[in-house]
Amino acid sequence: MVKILEFFSHKKNLPNILTFSRIAVVPLLIFLLYFDSRIINFFTALLIIAAAVTDALDGYLARKYELVTSFGKLLDPVADKILLVTTMVMLVFLGRAPAWIVCLILCREIAITGLRAIVAEHGTIIDASPLAKYKTIFQIVAVVALTIHYPLFGIDAQVVGTIFIWMALGLTWWTGYQYFDKALPYFNGPEE
Repeated sequence: MVKILEFFSHKKNLPNILTFSRIAVVPLLIFLLYFDSRIINFFTALLIIAAAVTDALDGYLARKYELVTSFGKLLDPVADKILLVTTMVMLVFLGRAPAWIVCLILCREIAITGLRAIVAEHGTIIDASPLAKYKTIFQIVAVVALTIHYPLFGIDAQVVGTIFIWMALGLTWWTGYQYFDKALPYFNGPEE
């Protein structure tokens, strides 16, 4: 317990603390998504947006103050996946997102997480490609819109969310291919 408190008390760990906050908010999101009320849906969407802001902020702080760590590089995308995939699964449960699209996104996310772990065993960390950032943005927009799912300011949030989840699916699989392409050398057996 003391080591945990020490971890959270060091300023140098602020980016990692922000990353942990995205994981910590997931149970609250699951709970809130059970209530189909315009106000609660809007509040839940704001919570998702706030979590997405911590994603941008933790990376910015880590780079600006030279606090980039291997732990942070591995944890950051995992936190994103936990937040987004859990929310997508809940949206399928609520009938707001197509199950097959979420399954394909989930398969890619699990495969890339495993791939990163394999490559990390070789002492290498594959950084996210620029397109992976757009993939995450499209996923966030889709999840936020599908969370709201009511017309808002004259815009049908359900339609917007459905369009963005389709686009996110395309980017998700394209960036997955890019990761596998970068990792291909690590799948070769030992050289003779």
